[in-house]
Amino acid sequence: MPEISRFLGIVIFMNWGDLPPPHFHARYGAFEISVEIELALSAASFRSGLCVLYWTGLTSTSRS
Repeated sequence: MPEISRFLGIVIFMNWGDLPPPHFHARYGAFEISVEIELALSAASFRSGLCVLYWTGLTSTSRS
């Protein structure tokens, strides 16, 4: 389980060999979710979408 990020007790990770669609996983304690990666943003999710895009920009250089 390659870890991408960790914050507020939440671990973001991706599994090798996962099947499409593109997605990542988030684990918080005993809870886990799978989040599909899609760039289309609705008006309701615009702000959170911008935050995620900002996060990807911040972390892209730290992963290399």
